[in-house]
Amino acid sequence: MRKGNIKVSRWVAISGSWAYATKKEEKDVRDIVRKILEKGEGIVTGGALNVDSFATDEVIKFDPNCRYIKIFLPTTLSLYSKHYRKRAKEGVITENQAEKLIAQLKFIKRANPGAIIENKTNKVVDKKAYFQRNQDIVEAADELITFHVIESTGGGTLDTIEKAKKLGVPFKSFNYSLGK
Repeated sequence: MRKGNIKVSRWVAISGSWAYATKKEEKDVRDIVRKILEKGEGIVTGGALNVDSFATDEVIKFDPNCRYIKIFLPTTLSLYSKHYRKRAKEGVITENQAEKLIAQLKFIKRANPGAIIENKTNKVVDKKAYFQRNQDIVEAADELITFHVIESTGGGTLDTIEKAKKLGVPFKSFNYSLGK
């Protein structure tokens, strides 16, 4: 297995709501990511549930060596995994969601260790760490595509868009409603 990223023409960041996802949103994420990969472009994402994990799953299907992806984590993978397991115990997410995401990230790290970019400075997974991660994602991208569920109140997707605007990174946004 060849390790490391290959030369891609551009990196496209994929960002979106982690707490909610619609079937249409998932289909759109997967379709758009496949089209990006088929053009020889790479995906940059943040290793979160829903939008990020849908995008990551499509990259794995396209290239099991995971050479077309960069995943920026807000902390180390070890700390991030503990955080997700804690959130499952708190009932914020399910244990299945936590373990599936952790397994996905560990798979990527085994396939291509350079694809997982850990923030070794942050010792806590909090809003500040997530927003720093958003900055890292935008800085690594040539374009940003967001998928936003309007009922989502965390502000992470909107923060990522604002960071892209400030850096002059072109972006496209798709909005969804849980009611539709």
